[in-house]
Order: sequence, then structure tokens, then C-alpha cells
Amino acid sequence: MTREEESAIIAKVLSGDADAFEPLVTANQNFVYNIALKMLSNPEDAFDVSQEAFLKAYRSLKDFKGDSSFSSWLYRITANMCLDFMRKNKKRRAASIVYLDDDSELKELELPDTRYDPENELERKELQGAINDALTLLPDDQRSILLLRELSGMSYAEISDALKLEPGTVKSRLFRARARLAKILKENGTFPAK
Repeated sequence: MTREEESAIIAKVLSGDADAFEPLVTANQNFVYNIALKMLSNPEDAFDVSQEAFLKAYRSLKDFKGDSSFSSWLYRITANMCLDFMRKNKKRRAASIVYLDDDSELKELELPDTRYDPENELERKELQGAINDALTLLPDDQRSILLLRELSGMSYAEISDALKLEPGTVKSRLFRARARLAKILKENGTFPAK
């Protein structure tokens, strides 16, 4: 959906046509749910937060300035709601390495391994578990930036726009997140220290 199409839909909604909001939901629902799922690691919580994010976006639509795309603005709302949810629940959750594929089916991100012998499969599962455990030890802001960059594939500019951070701040937080993750994995014996 183009920015012009988004602007036209937003103008309709703001003029009182509540049903006009539906195309914005349809165009962004998988993206919002996927982000919430990555941040919260729980499908039910991700669904609830996704629904709340759309409600908040609808209620706050008059505050949307159009400086960024609607999806970036919606992402910022979703990410902030996920962070609030994590703070309220205080329980550290494992970061899930899952995504929604093109058919909207939940898939687990596989680490590259083309061989299927049991030893390699066990090593892969142990490595994936170690990475998930290490991700839970990162501060929320570092974990979310790392997931956005490495798993969602967002560019520095997209992350900067979505989180309203300077590009240099995004790069430095990402650098610190990667360094901290590597340190945790080395300390846990997952990777050898150099």
C-alpha cells in the first residue's frame, strides 16, 4: 500500500468512516503479530497485544502526522505496547525464534543445517536453546533491536524511524546487543573464547 493510499484511508477514517480502517488492519496484521510474537514469545500474548495495538492506533489516528509510513508508526505502537507488557509481567520470557510465513503459518526459524543425522540435530537444538536463553538475558531495548535487525530484517533507517531513535543510537545499541550476546554465549561455553 502506498503512502498516498494510506493517507486517503486515514482521511476517510478521520471523517467518520470507521469501516475504512479495515484495509490498514488487513495490510499490517501479519507484520504486527509477527513483531509481537518475536518480542513476547507467546502466541496468545502476541495476539492480545496485536489487537490492542490496532485499537490504540485507531483511537490515536488523529495524532498520526504522516512523517513516516503508517506501518512504521504502527510498529512503534506495537513495540512500545510489547515493552509495557513485558514490564508489567516482569517475568522474563524466552525470545522465540519463530515467524509467520507467506501463508500466515507459524514457523520456527531453522538454523542452517542440511544434514539430518541425530548428532547434528541434537547440536542444532542445543545451540538454538542456548541462543534463546542468552537472548532472555539481554535488556529489553537491546533484545528488541537485535530481533528487529537480525530476524525481521529491518534496515537501520527502518528501525530508527520505527523507534524514533537516531541512526547512530540504533547502530550503537545493536553493536552492544551483539557484543553482549556473544559474551553471554562464550561465558556459557556455547562458543569458545578467543
